[in-house]
Amino acid sequence: MTTIRQRRVGKGTEAAEDQPSEETNVKPDGKILPGPPGGKLWSILSVTVGGIVAISLGLLTSVYVATLHENDLWFSNIKEVEREISFRTECGLYYSYYKQMIQAASIQQGLHGLVYDNKTESVRTINILERMNVYQEVFLSILYRILPIQQYLEPVYFYIYTLFGLQAVYVIALYVTSWLLSGTWLSGLLAACWYITNRVDTTRVEFTIPLRENWALPFFAVQIAAITYLLRAHLQPAQERLTLMAVFIATFLFSLTWQFNQFMMLIQALALFILDCLDMLPTAKVTWLYIIQISGLLLVCVLQFFNSMILGSLLISFNVSVLIARTIQKNLKKGGLLNRLGKLILHVLLVLCLTLLINKFIKKILNLESDEHIFKFLKAKFGFGATRDFDANLYLCEEAFGLLPLNTFSRLSSTLLFYVYGFVLFLLTVAAVIVAFRNLSGSNQVHLKDKMEEYTVTLKPDAAYSLVHTVLFGCLALSTMRMKYLWTSHMCVFASFGLCSTEVWKLILKCLHLYTSQRTQVIKYSIPIITLLYISFKFWPGIMDELSELREFYDPDTVELMNWIKSNTPNTAVFAGSMQLLAGVKLCTGRTLTNHPHYEDKNLRERTKQIYQIYAKRAPGEVFGILRSFGTDYVILEDSICYERRHSRGCRLRDLLDVANGHIMDGLGENEPDLKPSLYPRFCEEIKKNLPSYTTHFTRVFQNKTFHVYKLAKHK
Repeated sequence: MTTIRQRRVGKGTEAAEDQPSEETNVKPDGKILPGPPGGKLWSILSVTVGGIVAISLGLLTSVYVATLHENDLWFSNIKEVEREISFRTECGLYYSYYKQMIQAASIQQGLHGLVYDNKTESVRTINILERMNVYQEVFLSILYRILPIQQYLEPVYFYIYTLFGLQAVYVIALYVTSWLLSGTWLSGLLAACWYITNRVDTTRVEFTIPLRENWALPFFAVQIAAITYLLRAHLQPAQERLTLMAVFIATFLFSLTWQFNQFMMLIQALALFILDCLDMLPTAKVTWLYIIQISGLLLVCVLQFFNSMILGSLLISFNVSVLIARTIQKNLKKGGLLNRLGKLILHVLLVLCLTLLINKFIKKILNLESDEHIFKFLKAKFGFGATRDFDANLYLCEEAFGLLPLNTFSRLSSTLLFYVYGFVLFLLTVAAVIVAFRNLSGSNQVHLKDKMEEYTVTLKPDAAYSLVHTVLFGCLALSTMRMKYLWTSHMCVFASFGLCSTEVWKLILKCLHLYTSQRTQVIKYSIPIITLLYISFKFWPGIMDELSELREFYDPDTVELMNWIKSNTPNTAVFAGSMQLLAGVKLCTGRTLTNHPHYEDKNLRERTKQIYQIYAKRAPGEVFGILRSFGTDYVILEDSICYERRHSRGCRLRDLLDVANGHIMDGLGENEPDLKPSLYPRFCEEIKKNLPSYTTHFTRVFQNKTFHVYKLAKHK
């Protein structure tokens, strides 16, 4: 098991100014008049200073996480095999393709090896570029080969520095989004500081570097920044076209780098759909965003050799359904309140039915079953019946796919982030309900509006989108802990925007009958500055202590196993074992695997369940037959799985296998009435006794405190 131990000593006050309001100096025909020369100069100066601060904070964040990674593992001092082992589980699998491309005789040969891969899944040839999102590894390996940096920078450093560099892009995008929403770069500064001080809950890049989300989320943040700018009023046609292009590029890169892109963009599409139905976004811009999502995903589909899982995604079905339904219901936004509500209900039902029909039709035509495990998991998670499905239970029992722990909120509250976020969320939700009701009832067109203008509640389209975005992704994070990073980073943006927003403070002061323009300006700058000072004084010493804490990578058992495999087994040997360990075997040794952690394939899921019978109660002959059917030469057994204590009874891997096989689970506790005792003992325990029924098929060739490797006999 990989651990981190304490390292042994070895050898060796800002000015912030609002951007001009969107409604300032606007002619009745929509054209924008030039402002006074002094104001324009001040605006240029403010943008320049804000831009410099954004870039500086982005680079500092990049250096910060890189330093934490180095200090945690002593990465520069450990051996190559230890560096590779530090890329745990699926991270190691993805990095192995970068390594494979680097070591190939030529770029063409490297690409051929990925398109016709027969080492990732034994007795099968698969297309890695079609199955997995590894174009970033391909691009990076090609870049490393063609740039004159081989003598100065090792491939692993080029890879991890690129990921840490993307953190700079991420922070800059969050900064810009908050700036665009509030009109002041002070808001961006606060968002970036919150992102850094809440690092435990906003990113995990320093210890899961190659994870797909670490590639994708910076591009998602850029896309949100571009959408925020797109939703502003009075954009020139050229500005709008350039912004749409930026949205498309960011959407495409986000989709290309993460297999879960379709689910994240479906939530985004739902946000657009809700706001469009409530007349809170310009319909033309929403239509363009639907089209961009579809076209970006289809382009990725082409690059991934027409991956059927993309074609069968709910996102494409939903977006197409919305566009069709809108064409059918042309007068959706006309009429009184009851009329509008009736049309809206019919519209939602029509979109829902069309989505299900189109999706069902596509999956039927393509015979698509790659994502069925996700829907089984969701069905079981939200209480629509218990399941014995091995794949669904595997997800249900993982902490990362459970509910968001309550201690998350205490950590976020310690930086004041959650308190401010909750306050701003409440205010803007009330404002959104008022605006939505006014839009649906048509009361925004009444003649008394001019007299009541002082009391009218407004919500700009970009703020409305940010509100619904944070609510939907908040629901996702609350239900699935692994997805919290999509929410917490935007939480920083949303809270800082609210704290620095003229509209928010204007609304509060008007409710308290204390509103003046000067008072609003004083509060919108003083409160964020006080918050920044509080964060700095409270967390700066802790950050310095964190950066000075030196540790060291320590996993001698895994290192010993990998070195033994490289020295004592042929290059063509096929290994079976747990998904997590085999990813490291492929990266460190280049040996062929029977299964791996990239779980988005039905055949692989079936294969993994069969391989995992090594931890079930099965006869030795049955296990041998299963392993040989996948061409296995060696099987690796892990004590940490065979005698697992990390999960409670019912969630241990051996329990999941017992239930799936219809057997009673080990230990004290209840069992379902139809489960029966197995006729055989647990394979991983019994094989260590060297009984004749086992030694006929299996010979132990390696053993340490954690791992046991057995060689399979050649007879059938």
